[in-house]
Amino acid sequence: MTTDVRRIQLYDTTLRDGAQSAGIHFSAEDKKRIARRLASFGMDWIEGGWPGASPTDDCFFELMRDRAWSHSRLVAFGSTARPGHPASEDPGLARLVACGADAVCIFGKSWDLHVTTGLGIDLQTNLDLVRESVAWLKLHVDTVLFDAEHFFDGYAANRDYAMQVLAAAADAGADSLVLCDTNGGSLPEQIGACVRQVVARYPDLTIGIHAHNDSEMAVANAVSAVSAGASHVQGTINGLGERCGNTNLISVIPVLKLKMGVNCGVSTESLRKLRRLSTFVNEMANQLPWQHQPFVGQNAFAHKGGIHVSAVRKASHLYEHIDPASVGNAQRVLVSNQAGRSNILAKLQQLEPDAIVDDAAVVRAVQRIKEMEATGYAFEGADASFQLLLRRATGQFRRHFELVSFRVYDEKRGHDEAPESEATVQVRVNGRLLHTAALGSGPVNAMDKALRAALTGAYPGLEDMRLTDFKVRVLSTKDATEAAVRVLIESSDGVRKWNTVGVSTDVLEATYRALNDAIEYKLVMDQVASEGEQVITDGSL
Repeated sequence: MTTDVRRIQLYDTTLRDGAQSAGIHFSAEDKKRIARRLASFGMDWIEGGWPGASPTDDCFFELMRDRAWSHSRLVAFGSTARPGHPASEDPGLARLVACGADAVCIFGKSWDLHVTTGLGIDLQTNLDLVRESVAWLKLHVDTVLFDAEHFFDGYAANRDYAMQVLAAAADAGADSLVLCDTNGGSLPEQIGACVRQVVARYPDLTIGIHAHNDSEMAVANAVSAVSAGASHVQGTINGLGERCGNTNLISVIPVLKLKMGVNCGVSTESLRKLRRLSTFVNEMANQLPWQHQPFVGQNAFAHKGGIHVSAVRKASHLYEHIDPASVGNAQRVLVSNQAGRSNILAKLQQLEPDAIVDDAAVVRAVQRIKEMEATGYAFEGADASFQLLLRRATGQFRRHFELVSFRVYDEKRGHDEAPESEATVQVRVNGRLLHTAALGSGPVNAMDKALRAALTGAYPGLEDMRLTDFKVRVLSTKDATEAAVRVLIESSDGVRKWNTVGVSTDVLEATYRALNDAIEYKLVMDQVASEGEQVITDGSL
């Protein structure tokens, strides 16, 4: 491995390009949580969305106005001014400036065919749009990045014009020129040759790569671009994106740092959080993780019997290209009853670094997690449930209430009338039987209200608690309506946010289990805070 003195910038577009994946929808709160996680990881640029494109994006940028990031910079995405409108009067550019982002990235056409056929304008008009848009933005924003859309196809079709588009952006003051393989059809050798030409032409500008994965080449093309001199890589977590996705930053980051010796701004400590970052975004996207995903997949370092197992027990690098722990993963010997123990110890160490836990407690926690995960539980996106489990295993948990029964009615009266739900709950607190009912706009809302109403007399702090997000995942499509479901909920008391999980073949039972953990965690947090202990909150895992 050679050492490269360049500093490669990492630009994450999960919240914009990644959100264009079929079947994925991020709420504004989802996007805020992901952005916060990306900033904690150390991403240089976080592209939040396109102001004005949707109410979700507008809400997200409003939510982000109070951010306090020490390193990461928030980027707003948009396009050049519309044909026929001066840049100074273009509403799209105005929204980019007004949204409160740290930087702006706009795209413009660099393939002559897209200019004449797609936009229906002449080539010179397009150059003017690029130049005027960048120049106007530079009057109002410190940093402007230019995405040259379809650059590699444009370069192959009309090299001179593609380079003229870059020149228009550069002359207007663009800080970065990002070359886009928008259709995802280019090969690494084409990418490398082209990037070398652009880097030679603009040695003082940041040259970037934005690749799509339609030919399964996005990661290879990004690596090729960096080898050719690019110093800025755009991509998404887990390769999310339109059609076949974008460059997968989860793969690119360890390749740059561990394979190429390139400084990409990710510390060794942050790199160990790579798997958790991947899993977290999967949970927010409500999609199952790819078990064989390189670096971070559950099976990325799994070995099953025979020669491989014998070899890795002697020296892991005989069949492993890196140390799994360097990316937050772990070696798995599929026939071993010890698999998972080191992961639990690592998570416990991160949650409570000063905790002293006897070996028997760790064994109990490992066994319980194995049992629960076998039924469909997943704790990466449910930090509160995970900490409650550890507290139970270590004897630090005291049950605050006991469910006796619950019943939910869901009634639809007329075609045009909204359905009404009623939940009845009986719980026992300190030997007393408490019984209450509540109406809600749906069975989950009704159960949430009824459960908290039954408990607020004994625990007044629950009055401030609210369920703020709710996700359901079917765990096995082959079982159809008999399949188990996983419910992931987010709760808040106005100060903290925490996440819990429940699993059952009955969606209401799964919901109750997640709500039970949410309430128990709130009560534990209040108790711990009153005793002056450290509280582990959202973002710790």
